[in-house]
Amino acid sequence: MNLYSALQIGDYHVNHCEDDLLIKKICSDKILCAVMDGCSTAMDSHFASTLTGKILRKIIIENGYKALYEKASQQSPEEELKEIIKGLFNELKFVKNHLMLDEKELLSTLIIMVYDITKDEGFILTIGDGVVCINGNITEFDRNNKPDYLAYHLYEDFEEWYSHQSQKLFFDCLDDVSIATDGILSFSKIKKTNSEQMINFAEYLMIDRQNIDTEEMLNRKLKQLEHQYGVKPTDDLAIVRMIK
Repeated sequence: MNLYSALQIGDYHVNHCEDDLLIKKICSDKILCAVMDGCSTAMDSHFASTLTGKILRKIIIENGYKALYEKASQQSPEEELKEIIKGLFNELKFVKNHLMLDEKELLSTLIIMVYDITKDEGFILTIGDGVVCINGNITEFDRNNKPDYLAYHLYEDFEEWYSHQSQKLFFDCLDDVSIATDGILSFSKIKKTNSEQMINFAEYLMIDRQNIDTEEMLNRKLKQLEHQYGVKPTDDLAIVRMIK
């Protein structure tokens, strides 16, 4: 199984990339991938997405230590993901109170995936907006640029909030799966080139297998889009792709 990732600041952004990503093994046969997108109109958007990634990493490390002293977990990918999200929910609530943060300092979307290598099953939850591609089928989660951020719900009961989440995708028989922030939909012409060829940018990054033999596949594709086609994402982009 090959894992690829890319993180690129949008052409319209100057100071910070407000997206982040995480790839982390939960245990020997389970892996977590996540992409986060901070709200550009909020406060310190890069902080929100980075904080989310750091908390997720902490939760996975702690769960790994617990697993050393407990029996092997038989949880499904969805059960594992739900437990991780619950931990994130509680940690964000604690950090918000401990650092006296404004809600606007915690606004970040999240697409999170847990894949069980042994069972060949995976589960993806999208909180906010973004793009998911499962074995060639692309799904866009678009909330008209008004994502329902997790930070809006930290005062609620977790179980009740989670039960209302509808942007869930289950998959098995993994062949090629990608998750990306909505920056993948923001490509725009930034300079003239010799090529006038039309290209679907999401399909090129999430389905096309050119440069599959290098772990820098996605970064090479982004460079090719810039130099051959003269296009770059105007919004920040975080993407993770898993090919079996």
